[in-house]
Amino acid sequence: MKAEGTVFRYGDNVDTDVIIPARYLNTSDKKELASHCMEDIDSSFVRNVKSGDIIVAGKNFGCGSSREHAPIAIKESGVSCVIATTFARIFFRNSINIGLPILECPEASREIQAGDKVSVDFSTGEIVDETTGKAYKAEPFPPFMQSLIAAGGLVPYIKENY
Repeated sequence: MKAEGTVFRYGDNVDTDVIIPARYLNTSDKKELASHCMEDIDSSFVRNVKSGDIIVAGKNFGCGSSREHAPIAIKESGVSCVIATTFARIFFRNSINIGLPILECPEASREIQAGDKVSVDFSTGEIVDETTGKAYKAEPFPPFMQSLIAAGGLVPYIKENY
């Protein structure tokens, strides 16, 4: 499984309240959630994000409340992958559960810039900044988790396999 897109860059401690503000949690409509993704930290995000684009961030991405809406909004907006130094534990698990690929790679998180073109190979963990030519190595997901992400998340995986 691979991803390729343009980078949207954010800093440390991006919490779930800015990923999808609480005032929009009265809907479970994924498209509606995506239409408000990142608006409190980057009002231009929803106008500029394209299918396949990638978010790069610093430490503790997805901290705050345990709302599953946050990774859903990101995935539904078209983002193919989030790369960060570290992720909040519940955001990490929620992302896997809904099939949003995420990778921890401190060096890539420090060096990749907004607007760079980046490709990611999830089977090897290789991240390449196509703009600079520099390659980075993240820990790839084990095959089971790759299957779960490829299926679109935990529920679709279970429906397909059990």
